[in-house]
Amino acid sequence: MNLFDIIGPVMVGPSSSHTAGAVRIGYVARLLLGEPVKKADICLHGSFQATGRGHGTDRALVAGLLGMQTDDERIPVSLQVAEHEGMEVDFWAVELGDVHPNSVKLLLTGSHGKRLELVAASLGGGRIRVCELNGLTANFGGEYPTLIVNNQDKPGIVNEVTAALAQENINIAAMQLYRSKRGSSAVMILECDGEIPKEALGRLRGLPGILDVAYLSLKESEE
Repeated sequence: MNLFDIIGPVMVGPSSSHTAGAVRIGYVARLLLGEPVKKADICLHGSFQATGRGHGTDRALVAGLLGMQTDDERIPVSLQVAEHEGMEVDFWAVELGDVHPNSVKLLLTGSHGKRLELVAASLGGGRIRVCELNGLTANFGGEYPTLIVNNQDKPGIVNEVTAALAQENINIAAMQLYRSKRGSSAVMILECDGEIPKEALGRLRGLPGILDVAYLSLKESEE
């Protein structure tokens, strides 16, 4: 346990779970989309739906989608900022089943037409967990540069992806593999110790059997 786990993030309140975590979910989703958000359907589950408006969850999620950090003083007026920037936002109540009560499903469309579907939970102290990405199981928190590869479920693809990272001298901190069913589509989630160059991402996208590549870079959050 570190100090951040005890005192939480520097943030605009009132709640680390409902506000800081929600900002972080929106921000990570924006980075994964890879382009400005044009339209967002925000589906609130559990306590996010029941008490989220009073805790500012709606504004916090939109703030993250706009690229705001947890200490941004514009969070309380993020809905107005979104309207000014031409982001269309709709809120819905949803039952996501057996998930964390502070969960949300985001259906995003980017300014260039890219789409992203994400389910994530706020765990407290500003920490989050992405549980589902584009309909497939996921499990990562956005603390590392993260590579998400959708691929055909066939031999050799995992080795090609990890070999490509090794050529860039990038160490893999954690790796998860999921598939919908044998021989169908699969997903690799690789949390890395270093950023992956754009050229390497381009080569990965060109590998046989790769259906889609999404990348969560932390460079923007450090600037």
